[in-house]
Amino acid sequence: METIEEMNPQVSEDQEILPQLIGEFHPIDAWQRHVNDIFYALRGSRLREYYQTFASADYRLAYALAEDYYRRLRRREQSRRTTPVSDSTSQEIIPQAHGAPLIVMEWGGGNGNLAACFLDRLQALDQEGAFYPRVQYVLIDRVESLLAEAKSNPGLVPHEGHVTIVWGDVEEVQGFAYGSVDRILCNELWSELPTKLMLRKEGDLQEEYVRPNMSEKRLEDIADWPGFVKAFGSKDKEALNGFPDCLDDVIWERGFRKVEAKDLLFRRMVTEFLKGLDEEVLVPVNLGACKTIQEAKRLLSPDAIGLSSFDAGTIDRDVLNDREKPCYSIHGGQFSFLVNLALLQRIARHAGMEAVTVEPQKEFVGRSLNANVMSLMDVLATHPNIQQADSWEMDRLILQTLGVVNRAYQSPYQRGMDYPLPDHIPLDQRDALESLRQSLKPDGVPDTVAYLTEEEVLSVMPDLEGLGYARDSIQAVMMAPPQPVDYSHFFCAPSKES
Repeated sequence: METIEEMNPQVSEDQEILPQLIGEFHPIDAWQRHVNDIFYALRGSRLREYYQTFASADYRLAYALAEDYYRRLRRREQSRRTTPVSDSTSQEIIPQAHGAPLIVMEWGGGNGNLAACFLDRLQALDQEGAFYPRVQYVLIDRVESLLAEAKSNPGLVPHEGHVTIVWGDVEEVQGFAYGSVDRILCNELWSELPTKLMLRKEGDLQEEYVRPNMSEKRLEDIADWPGFVKAFGSKDKEALNGFPDCLDDVIWERGFRKVEAKDLLFRRMVTEFLKGLDEEVLVPVNLGACKTIQEAKRLLSPDAIGLSSFDAGTIDRDVLNDREKPCYSIHGGQFSFLVNLALLQRIARHAGMEAVTVEPQKEFVGRSLNANVMSLMDVLATHPNIQQADSWEMDRLILQTLGVVNRAYQSPYQRGMDYPLPDHIPLDQRDALESLRQSLKPDGVPDTVAYLTEEEVLSVMPDLEGLGYARDSIQAVMMAPPQPVDYSHFFCAPSKES
């Protein structure tokens, strides 16, 4: 999973290092979808080798969502007992009836871990059986390799009959009626959906166009260049597997072109938003995310609990107005965009959502635990030698830190971290690192972005200090105010009472 600091792509405008074109100039959102499709086709089964998400192995975000959903369900049920449900014929749809199915959708469900943990926790909370038996959890993804992982996830087996796994596009969900859904969840999805980069210049709207070039260092490895270009252009997985995997070696050439506002989705909202910023400031316009909000409004019932999306973004207009801000990263060859939460707030309200809020993701998770939280990556980032460490020394520090934190951390799941050691580790260090790796307990921290509580970290602080960490530095991160760009929880619902 990319960090906020990595959202600054290596893009070249130097023609001398653009030896061979792979394709022509197109809007960046068109190439984004094209290249991301190739990324998942070639690397989808090895996704966690390239990045991790807050829901791919950890359970705490899913548990927080289940607890939030259960609390909201109980509150809504209590409200229904005191306020008769209207059956007015003037309404197209009446609120969901008592005992009706509760359709929970997860968009971009990945390997199914969030679904499994969410259902585990909801079932445990619902001792009276008022809600869990009615839940139909629909997991939707357009990446076939990830759907295969979800279908084989053993954590979903206990919930057989409550889970449906569907291949589909979340920007236009098929097969579900208007007003039929109660809850929609998505995690680190919006940053991967089609996004334009736009600016105003001399009163005109312009958008960024890019075209791909192969880096000179990999060009000589591709013997059949015409065949490679054809396979890349058609996203031919079988053909691309016959060539070197060189997504990381694509160099993107940039340019800008005028865009007619009439050709732009949500044109009035986007145009007005950009007028509030300085000219020639490049801004992400997450059109795919906008379309999901519009689709959520169509699918959610009038008294639905609502949509929750978690992603890296900003609601701060000063950040969006900053010419030096990073708008996207290219991580493992895949595009991932900063989410413009300020624009999405406007889109949600325009779509008819009555309740719209944005909060730091850490606050949402911490609220369920009644604790301050931080990720293991946050802990690692405070080490004074983190920037100077060689790669194998970094592996040693991570393994040592995991061993210490695992003394206080115990997961309800047996899915400890799978930490393969890289080949470049010196032979005289490999045995020691392998011993550390083998000592990781199965119910320990599952990955580097797993959430830790303040109590868990501080209880092993003396041992962390023995590794070179400083108590003040860790406590400062734990208590730090929300950052202008951070992982956030975007919530919207049709009703203010949701």
